[in-house]
Amino acid sequence: MALLTRIRGPRDLDRLTPGQLAVLAEEIRSFLVTEVSKTGGHLGPNLGVVELTIALHRVFDSPRDRILFDTGHQSYVHKLLTGRQDFSRLRLKGGLSGYPSRAESEHDVIENSHASTVLGYADGLAKANQLQGHHDRPVVAVIGDGALTGGMAWEALNNIADAKDRPLVIVVNDNERSYSPTIGGMANHLATLRTTQGYERFLSWGKDALQRTPVVGQQLFETLHGAKKGLKDFIAPQGMFEDLGLKYIGPIDGHDLIALESALTKARGFGGPVIVHCLTEKGRGYRAAEQNEEDRFHAVGVIHPETGLPIKSAGKDWTSVFGEEMVALGREREDIVGITAAMLHPVGLAPFAKAFPERIFDVGIAEQHAAVSAAGLATGGLHPVVAVYATFLNRAFDQVLMDVALHKLGVTFVLDRAGVTGTDGASHNGMWDMSILQVVPGLRLAAPRDADQLRAQLREAVQVKDAPTVVRYSKGTVGPAVPALGTIGGMDVLREAQEPSGERRADVLIVSVGAMATTCLEAADLLAAQGITSTVVDPRWVKPVDPALPGLAAEHRVVVTVEDNGRAGGVGSAIAQALRDADVDVPLRDFGIRQEFLDHASRAEILAEIGLTAADIARKVTALVSRLDLATVQA
Repeated sequence: MALLTRIRGPRDLDRLTPGQLAVLAEEIRSFLVTEVSKTGGHLGPNLGVVELTIALHRVFDSPRDRILFDTGHQSYVHKLLTGRQDFSRLRLKGGLSGYPSRAESEHDVIENSHASTVLGYADGLAKANQLQGHHDRPVVAVIGDGALTGGMAWEALNNIADAKDRPLVIVVNDNERSYSPTIGGMANHLATLRTTQGYERFLSWGKDALQRTPVVGQQLFETLHGAKKGLKDFIAPQGMFEDLGLKYIGPIDGHDLIALESALTKARGFGGPVIVHCLTEKGRGYRAAEQNEEDRFHAVGVIHPETGLPIKSAGKDWTSVFGEEMVALGREREDIVGITAAMLHPVGLAPFAKAFPERIFDVGIAEQHAAVSAAGLATGGLHPVVAVYATFLNRAFDQVLMDVALHKLGVTFVLDRAGVTGTDGASHNGMWDMSILQVVPGLRLAAPRDADQLRAQLREAVQVKDAPTVVRYSKGTVGPAVPALGTIGGMDVLREAQEPSGERRADVLIVSVGAMATTCLEAADLLAAQGITSTVVDPRWVKPVDPALPGLAAEHRVVVTVEDNGRAGGVGSAIAQALRDADVDVPLRDFGIRQEFLDHASRAEILAEIGLTAADIARKVTALVSRLDLATVQA
């Protein structure tokens, strides 16, 4: 790592020879494999952009020139070249973020880790530069071919092309993949550009050949050059970009430093919007990643650096339970179809796709379209299951509300990675879904506590034909089954309060939401040790509030709700409203995620930090019950 350790900032790259730059690229790849294998992280995307990132920092002067990454998971090389080479706690508490972070460096302009947004940022920054007279400061937006499938990217392109004098360079990092291989019309267009002879090469040949032709050669060349738009569409159909008014350069070998620097230098000097189309290989230089056809090691856990195999095997996770049940449902019902937004494997729909390839639809990174397309499928008599990460459903809220719920359509949304997810940071915690969905009329929302309930509630969800249904679950390994002792209404009773003496009501009703069941039962044990009786129930379906819950609450002195969702507008708020509507005047204490963006750390560390552990809950509930006891004595 002799060269890498000498890089403390981008300008250190200027002193290196082409030969040294090639050595540096190999050192970076070796560093990434060694370090990311210890902590986990986005390995494949970063192995693919080593030369591209070096070239970007040699041609552009960051942070004066703004370099933006979409979605940011390919920014590890950028971190190394901007002086951040301690990866020992990557994505762990107190260590480097897995995405650009404004708190880490002035070179990190934005920390968006939701895809397809970078071009909008770049458009705004370029406009700001123009208005403030900074005409010599280009904005550089690095976007993958997968992110170009998102509608927001095309809305931004439409606006970027409107101004010919704003220096803005769009670098398309084209590795034919988002997580898995990129699909759709945009992907097909880029594939055509990859595999056809370029116009510039053809024109260069024509210039040499025709100008050697006496008398008419020059005239023919000028005619040929004047007809370049038609020729480009025929030889290399890049006209789509140029029809938008965007200069196109490429395709460029994304691992050829000389070619990259040449293309980026031309783009920098153009003075207006330019697309530089770079072909890269995800996972390049690491055999285990190159041979992984599923996602080229897009994201890995802790692995053995030599083999790429996991260091230790985890138990069955929530995602695989969902995937298995979807296949079973698909065999039973021909009307069930699956929809994914460029995340077939991460959300567990790959087994369904293999079993029923004609009944799976990958719409690209386009959650809004996924929801509306699902509405169309439901209108056509099918039952679509849309599987996305919980944090990404935020992007499709209007479509869930106005295109699915308003039309009373049977569409099931399955939300993976709900609640605190941890290591991917603020943007990936699924802490908003149960709040924003509370306002959707008719929608029904399930939060299963274990694998058995996930299977059961998914089956219940796809039976609903006249309203949207949502099933949300956590990230990672699913815990042991939590059996029910009985039912009250539609709620499962997980623990019954011991019969209180005399006429006194039981002390605490604990309403456990989803994966917090074990935590709630542990809290109940701690309360029992203090002589406080408690009932623990799992509503299973948290929207609408079970009609039996207010009556049950009236039988207790205190109601406690526990959810891994934001407290503002969450399940606790909905239950409090239901108690008020039923004239049940019982104190309610809601435990959930405080409404702030949480730094990256493990799930356990975050839950402890925000006071969402059994000990924290028991301590605060004990204090509340003690105050009620004191008030009773004083009365």
